[in-house]
Amino acid sequence: MKKPNPLLEDLKAILPTIAANAFNAERDRSVPAENIMLLKNIGLHRAFLPKHYGGMEISLPQFAQCIALLAGACASTAWAMSLLCTHSHQMAMFPAKLQQDVWGSDPDATASSSIAPFGRTVEVEGGVTFSGEMGWSSGCEHAEWAILGFRRPNAEGTQDYCFAVLPRSDYEIRDDWYAVGMRGSGSKTLIVRDAFVPEHRIQKAKDMMEGKSAGFGLYPDSKIFFAPYRPYFASGFSTVSLGIAERMLEVFREKTRNRVRAYTGAAVGAATPALMRLAESTHQVAAARALLEKSWDEIAEYSERHEYPSRTTLAFWRTNQGYAVKLCIQAVDRLMEAAGGGAWFESNELQRLFRDSHMTGAHAYTDYDVCAQILGRELMGLEPDPAMV
Repeated sequence: MKKPNPLLEDLKAILPTIAANAFNAERDRSVPAENIMLLKNIGLHRAFLPKHYGGMEISLPQFAQCIALLAGACASTAWAMSLLCTHSHQMAMFPAKLQQDVWGSDPDATASSSIAPFGRTVEVEGGVTFSGEMGWSSGCEHAEWAILGFRRPNAEGTQDYCFAVLPRSDYEIRDDWYAVGMRGSGSKTLIVRDAFVPEHRIQKAKDMMEGKSAGFGLYPDSKIFFAPYRPYFASGFSTVSLGIAERMLEVFREKTRNRVRAYTGAAVGAATPALMRLAESTHQVAAARALLEKSWDEIAEYSERHEYPSRTTLAFWRTNQGYAVKLCIQAVDRLMEAAGGGAWFESNELQRLFRDSHMTGAHAYTDYDVCAQILGRELMGLEPDPAMV
């Protein structure tokens, strides 16, 4: 039996306004401030905030329900907001001192990110100095902090993949987000120049996957923080894809029901091809949801038990998301192919759903060519390929 979701009804009440703002989001290439305000007013940004700071610590399935619904109204808003929320889960694995820096005086604070390890650092006393042009930082204009990736030399002569958390005062935002999909996500570039990052704001990615980070065990009663960070961090990508596909089914039905062919006057909504396309896409999206719900439930159950998953389980969680995105994009494409020329006008919601859907499959985490190799190697008992993210 599913647990009641404390956010869902409040979210439903504000969705019409967020949907009405979707055109403005695309025009301005950023999530509208009104959308962020509405979502913060219902407390969505506190979904994964530690209860110690007034957070909700809801389960991953509850969170995913909200993000999928939000994506149907505005995928760009859902994409950016999901990351602003999941980054709180990630920062809860940092030392208590970092958490106090971020939330001590402002429990509403959030962080955007650019976690690919492109940062350049120099070791200095007490930490590092950080520089770099860090791209794809979704929702950065609405965040007070940023989580940035870099590689740090270690005592063994190799390098550790690490994250550094920087305050808004340590970076500039370059307004360079001109994209075909997720136009409103504001995934701009952060410019950092020799910013000092103290040691307590740095953590190894590997430690955050294995329960060895400095914040491990800080909240012994929590049901969400005894977990690897990545399944939570990445959950939004596939969830947004699902929400887009489910909305595509609705809009296609609405627009096709009374559509007639321009040259013949034939009713498209009663024609066999349209009915068959709608049926197959409906099955495909339902299959994607079932696969994702299975993963969400498993992640939540492991988290509640304070049990870390095996490498095989992690591989399935990762690749299930990629396959679900593939299913959702195929379902959207099938309907777009039959939606007619009018669907391509910028005023038509279908073309936005089509563009945003494809963007959900462009992230490194949802690239199914990569996912298939990861799972295939695991199924055959081979060691992971370090070239596969």
